[in-house]
Amino acid sequence: MPADIGADPLARLAGAISHRLASRTTRRSFLAGVGVAAFGLTSARAGSGTSRVPGTEPASGWFGFCGHYWTTGSCPSPHHLPRVDQLGYPVRPSDGRPVDNLGRLVSVDGIPVDDSGAALTGPDGAPLPRAPRTRVCEDWVSERFSLEVRTEGSWYRCCEGQIRKLWDCCSASRTRINGDAALRGYCDAGHYVFCVLYVDTEVPC
Repeated sequence: MPADIGADPLARLAGAISHRLASRTTRRSFLAGVGVAAFGLTSARAGSGTSRVPGTEPASGWFGFCGHYWTTGSCPSPHHLPRVDQLGYPVRPSDGRPVDNLGRLVSVDGIPVDDSGAALTGPDGAPLPRAPRTRVCEDWVSERFSLEVRTEGSWYRCCEGQIRKLWDCCSASRTRINGDAALRGYCDAGHYVFCVLYVDTEVPC
């Protein structure tokens, strides 16, 4: 169970339910079960002055947008939201422009640039050095967690007028980035979802 849940008894209950369900179900039935549990916890707190279910803050590993919710934490990336291009390289969530591993906008040649496309310079006026720009799943996650990972299954939602592709970063690990039991999700046989990322396809819906 994730360490940041703390001593809140409702949070511990939600964590226990999610761990139990994750260990034995598919993504679809798991999400249905967690949805029921989350609704129940929200109802129980209705009179306490807050309606937020413990663990639903993005930093705690719960995510949702465009009517779709899931519980696996996002893959580490230069920005808080794990938006990537079709090849898995990081882009700025607000507009899809390419960024390096430091989160800076970069030109097609990998040179750090500002919003207008001008090269960034240091105090001495010299252009700032380049930084690596690597794939979020296959490179960042692999190096940081010492795992063999790859982007595999995906699913799609209509989000803000375009198709958004939600992508599973999969490994053989039975533990996901949250620290609890991993789901099979849409990963290949023998693999489980370690973390998630997404692509805005710009295909109208």
